[in-house]
Amino acid sequence: MITNTAKHRMQQGKVALGVGAGLGAPFPAELLASIGFDWVLIDNQHGSWDRHLSMLAFMAVRAGGSIPFTRASENDYYAIGRLLDEGALGLIVPMVETAEEAEQVAFAARFPPAGGRSMGAGGASVYGSDYGTRFNDEVFVAIQLESRDAIARADDIMAVDGIDGCWLGPADLANSLGHPRDSTEHDEAVHRMIEACLKHGKAPGIAAGDVEQVEKWAAAGCTFLSAGSDKGYIMLGGMAEMNALAHLRG
Repeated sequence: MITNTAKHRMQQGKVALGVGAGLGAPFPAELLASIGFDWVLIDNQHGSWDRHLSMLAFMAVRAGGSIPFTRASENDYYAIGRLLDEGALGLIVPMVETAEEAEQVAFAARFPPAGGRSMGAGGASVYGSDYGTRFNDEVFVAIQLESRDAIARADDIMAVDGIDGCWLGPADLANSLGHPRDSTEHDEAVHRMIEACLKHGKAPGIAAGDVEQVEKWAAAGCTFLSAGSDKGYIMLGGMAEMNALAHLRG
């Protein structure tokens, strides 16, 4: 069983910096891993992944020297188990609104006696014969608080055993609050999440999206942070070059 170095960084109070991969192509995920990100998120909620490609992407991320994380499509026992069976060592579950829903995540994500995950690894079998005994210690299980109601219940949600951290969804939270990112109201909500996580010994985090936001929320105490994404980097790089050469098209 390999060591989840991203999880251990967060346990030490250090930032574990991640990046999103949603294009459904394993090779770009491997390239992102090779840059030096602590974890690469194979996004099964908003990304273009199927089961086979997800497994290949987890392999690619490991080959690139990073830790494969994933976001489940929903808070579903079988959807969560499938992604872990295929080799994810980090899990994010979206739209968790209550402590009971967080308990469902924890139950689905860990083997007994800590949870109720079914034994039957697919791609994860590459982790070796001690996978079943070490997995519960190495997996990082996170939920997303993404609404006004979830923030109001943050203390109860983050108190749930088996949840290691929160990766707040700032865009959906902004929609729920009716206030944009970086507004006073939005910042106050994020700080409530951070306070709840730190109170219960969990890693506070956010889908920051860019350097400025990563720096802002790292300074506020977040350790579970993601920067950009495969799609975003392609667009930014392409736009920068196109703008530099635009004079040739006049």
